[in-house]
Amino acid sequence: MAPFHPVGQNPTLAIERDLDLIVLMDRLGFSEAWIGEHHSAGFEIIASPEVVIAAAAERTKHIKLGTGVSSLPYHHPLMLADRMVLLDHLTRGRAMLGCGPGQLTSDAHMLGIPADQQRPRMEQSLDAIMRLLRGETVTMHTDGFTLQDARLQLRPYSDPCFDVAVAASFSPTGPRGAGKHGIGMLSIAATAKQGMDLLAQHWSTWEEVALEHGHVADRSKWRLVGPMHLADTREQAERDVEYGIAEFSRYFTHILPAGPVQGDTAAEIIANNRESGFAVIGAPEDAVAKIEDLVEASNGGFGAFLLFDHDWAPPAAKLHSYELFAQHVIPHFTGQLAAPAASCDWVTGSGTEFVDRAAHAIGKAIEDHAAEQAAKSTP
Repeated sequence: MAPFHPVGQNPTLAIERDLDLIVLMDRLGFSEAWIGEHHSAGFEIIASPEVVIAAAAERTKHIKLGTGVSSLPYHHPLMLADRMVLLDHLTRGRAMLGCGPGQLTSDAHMLGIPADQQRPRMEQSLDAIMRLLRGETVTMHTDGFTLQDARLQLRPYSDPCFDVAVAASFSPTGPRGAGKHGIGMLSIAATAKQGMDLLAQHWSTWEEVALEHGHVADRSKWRLVGPMHLADTREQAERDVEYGIAEFSRYFTHILPAGPVQGDTAAEIIANNRESGFAVIGAPEDAVAKIEDLVEASNGGFGAFLLFDHDWAPPAAKLHSYELFAQHVIPHFTGQLAAPAASCDWVTGSGTEFVDRAAHAIGKAIEDHAAEQAAKSTP
C-alpha cells in the first residue's frame, strides 16, 4: 500500500479508506499489510508509515503491519530504529520494518540527496540500524548521519527482533543487503518481466552473500509484490479498471524510466498488460495461475505474495477484489480447500452407503420402539 490515490480525491477520505482496507484485510485473514513512505508527486500521500501503523494497530487484531518501505536515507538511523522498537511494543509484536533507498527522486531532491547516493546511504543506514537492533553501541560518521556511542534504551518486544526486510527490484542491492544482515526481502517488481526474470538470480545472490556473512537465506522471509484486480469474470475485471488505470499509468511516466503499464487509453493499457502479464486483471483462477508462475520463476518458492494496492477500480469493486482473493486464492495456497474437498469426495463417492446406514438405523429405532411398546401392553 503505497498508496496510490489520484490527484483530485479528498486526501482525508482517501487515507480513511486505506485504514478501512487494512481493517477489512484483517477480517478476511490476510497476514500482512505494508505501508509506504513518500513526500511528493501527490499520488502516494502517506508521509509516515509508522503513524498509520499505530492507527491501524488499534483497529485490528491479527494482521502484521510493516513500513513498506521506510526510505532510509531520509531518516537518522537511531531515530528510525527507536520508533520501530516503540511500535513493536505498542503492537505487541505485529510491527515490521521494510527498508529501501526511496523510490521518488523528487523526495531525495527536496532533501538535497543526490539520486546516485540514495542506495549507498541506505546501505550505511541499514548497517547502523541492524547493529542497534542487536543491542550494540554504535559510533559511525557518514555523509548522511553521525552516531556517537548510540544505543537503544529499549529492546524489541519481539524476540529476538521484529521482521526486517529490504526492498529489491532490478539491482542486486536488495538481495545483497538481505544476505549481509540475515533479513528478509521484498521483491517489489516481481511481476514485471525483467523483475520476474531476475527472481532466481536474486535468490542466488541472497543465498551467496548470506553464506559469506554467516547467515542462511530464508525463503519464508521472501515476499513478492504484484498488482491484481479480480472480479467474477475477466471481462468484468477489465471493465472495472477502466475507472483509474490510465491515471496510474500517466503518473508512473513521471517517476520511473519505464512505467509498468504503458498506453494512452485505458483500453490500450489493458491490452498491453494482457501481453506483458505485469498485472492480473481477471478472475481468481488467473491470480492462482500467476502466483504459480512466480513460484516456478523463483526456482524454489517464497514466503508470501503481497497485493500491490491501487485505485484502478471503483471503491466497491476494489473491495470485492480483495474478498475474492481471500475467498479463493489464499485458501488455495494454504491448503485449506483440500481437506473439505477430500471429505466431500469421500462421502459423495460412497454412493448410497451412508444413506443406507442412516435408513437402517432409523428403521431399527422404529422397530425397537414398537417392540418396547408391545411388551408394555402385554399383560
